[in-house]
Amino acid sequence: MKLLVVFAHPEERSFNKSLLDTYVKHLEAQGHEVKVSDLYKQKFKAIVDRDDFENLEKDARLQVAYASYGAYAAKKLTKDVLDEMDKLAWADSVIFHYPTWWFSMPAMLKGWFDRVFACGYAYGVGEYNDKRFGDRYGEGVFAGKKAMVITTVGGSPDQYSDRGINGQIDNVLFTVNHGLLFYTGFDVLPPVVIYQTDGRKEEGFNEAVSEVTKRLDSFDSTKPINYRKQNFGDYEIPSLRLKEGLEKPGETGYSIHVAKN
Repeated sequence: MKLLVVFAHPEERSFNKSLLDTYVKHLEAQGHEVKVSDLYKQKFKAIVDRDDFENLEKDARLQVAYASYGAYAAKKLTKDVLDEMDKLAWADSVIFHYPTWWFSMPAMLKGWFDRVFACGYAYGVGEYNDKRFGDRYGEGVFAGKKAMVITTVGGSPDQYSDRGINGQIDNVLFTVNHGLLFYTGFDVLPPVVIYQTDGRKEEGFNEAVSEVTKRLDSFDSTKPINYRKQNFGDYEIPSLRLKEGLEKPGETGYSIHVAKN
């Protein structure tokens, strides 16, 4: 396996960094090739601005999607972004490892997606007609590659359960798993969520290591989340509404976009 880990945590002595170092050594000992994009260590630029697009005219109004498309086509994106694209091209699998802060990812990682997932590369690709609405949601640049989230949270499993006050964890992560990863073509594996991280001692850390390494050891055999593909008949085009009757009776919300058969 050629694995890229995109990692976002500011502290070298953190639970997350220790976990990363441990499972990378585990994978390398098994003969896998691993590259790590440690975004804080790289001091990765976390905001999109006009400096990202080297061919943008000085007096031009910045429209990010159009500027991104033009710069990608002209190979005028910045070197840090092109380097990340090269790593993604090299990898057959990608892990996104980060702490969940305020129900989302750190701004550093969000900026990585904003800048690296350029128009013409990760979105705005494919044909648009009466049968297709671009290469998205199950198709795209990362088709044939696998992705998985590893994230830590402060709350307990109960707080992220189907009746938990924080919302069910699959819903909390839907915009990442479905909106960023499946959108761009990845086969998305179920996430590894490590709960109550701040209160864990050595035993709790070892339990987390065991959980993560077991998932990594079964990476190839783990079935991806069965998200419905956009252009394969389940959605009306161009409205992109799920066709009536495909969901379970009374089913609403994010779960209707996961096929149950």
